[in-house]
Amino acid sequence: MLVRTLAVAFAASLVAGPALAGKANDTLVYASDSEPENVSPYHNNLREGVILARNCWDTLIYRNTQTGAYEPMLATSWKWVDDTTLDLVIREGVTFHNGDPLGPEDVAFTFNYVLTPEARTVTRQNVDWMKSTEVTGPHSVRIHLKQPFPAALEYLAGPTPIFPAAYFKKVGLDGFAKAPIGSGPYKITAVENGRSVKMARFDKYWDGSPLGKPKIGKLEFRIIPDGESRMAELMTGGVDWIWRVPSDQADQLKAAPNLTVLNAETMRVGFLQFDTLGRAKENSPLKDVRVRQAISYAVDRKAMVDNLVRGNSRVMNSLCYIEQFGCTDQGVTRYPYDPAKAKALLKEAGYANGFEIDLGAYRERDYAEAVIGYLGAVGIKVRLNYLRYAAFRDALRAGKVSIGYQTWGSFSVNDVSAFDGVYFRGGEEDLTKDPEVITDLQTGDTSLDPEKRKAAYAKALGRIAAQAYALPMFSYATNYAFTSDLNFTAQPDEVPRFYAASWK
Repeated sequence: MLVRTLAVAFAASLVAGPALAGKANDTLVYASDSEPENVSPYHNNLREGVILARNCWDTLIYRNTQTGAYEPMLATSWKWVDDTTLDLVIREGVTFHNGDPLGPEDVAFTFNYVLTPEARTVTRQNVDWMKSTEVTGPHSVRIHLKQPFPAALEYLAGPTPIFPAAYFKKVGLDGFAKAPIGSGPYKITAVENGRSVKMARFDKYWDGSPLGKPKIGKLEFRIIPDGESRMAELMTGGVDWIWRVPSDQADQLKAAPNLTVLNAETMRVGFLQFDTLGRAKENSPLKDVRVRQAISYAVDRKAMVDNLVRGNSRVMNSLCYIEQFGCTDQGVTRYPYDPAKAKALLKEAGYANGFEIDLGAYRERDYAEAVIGYLGAVGIKVRLNYLRYAAFRDALRAGKVSIGYQTWGSFSVNDVSAFDGVYFRGGEEDLTKDPEVITDLQTGDTSLDPEKRKAAYAKALGRIAAQAYALPMFSYATNYAFTSDLNFTAQPDEVPRFYAASWK
């Protein structure tokens, strides 16, 4: 593998010519395998889009990664008027990348716009707790909630960046996707679909931001679908930073000169989601809870953690990241690896000779293939449908996929509402539509009593596990590889903070 990668690296260096990345050019080039369908933060739900958003747009509130405390950002202060009314004072002196001043009108426009049908908001779950936002003064806004939502500040500190109202109204969503404008540490200077997004330090970024002023002059995000090509670019200096490096390749890179390899657990959890309603296949075996339980017993998740994911990954027994508020694995049905029990359940359900079914996936193909191997061992023949994320998501929503190999990072929101609320509260991603689960999640999302929230979430998680509506797999431990010239620190929320990085 290493010999082949070195050969690829050498060939790449001949084609690419002098590297434009690195300390000498004050340009941090980072690469990944997936491309957001739209760079607008509200119009993609891919991790690469989250990274662009966090580096190029500001939010009203900042959550301190060390203490967990909420601190002022674009809002200098906030106050709950009642359970469904939140007042915020907007910071003066902040400008967007195009020079427009940021004010309360921009906040109200952003939140009101993304709630409209014409906005075609992809990340609807991040904003649909809001009813409307109004300007209440020259430097203040009021957010009206549909109902109590105790996680509101957590969402305002993450997946809810502010758009420039005048500019967005002028260019529309299509124009904004081609030339987006934010107010964050970096400004986007070019968007090349399928290739790259280029950014430059915003020299007029406001003083006193908790993010600080960026130390690196330019960023460039490059889309390189092939893993070996990403490694080759890193080894030849065409790229400074890559992630999601398979464990065997990470081991090889540790021996390479001038490179640093770092492994860290993230909030991302992999899981199998089952079409329990049988939309993808008439008379689907997945309608039978015994079949779903059999599949759950058939997969050796611990072996996948030990041999594929490795590092700081952990098996997850509840459908959430265990450190999130409201997540618990106490009292939930567990599915240890037991192929004999899986076969017995299949026989009991009338599938002693197994059956054929499809599985969709969009990343870590080797993980999906491992699952297929385990299912094949108990008689279930699986056809893999490997797609780009947007196509995979749309196929699931349309009922064209029987089993989805999903991963979810909760938009880095440290609350169960950002995980189970997406997949089991009756929305587009819900393949089960269980009224009992929906009711319990609704209670957990809206109760102002933390203990009542935890109890409601525990009940929902227990039913999801008992009915095997989905099989939680494991937390993702990501291998980062980057030039030794770079100071970089990984965070569990899976957001590379390039604005905090620096050259040595």
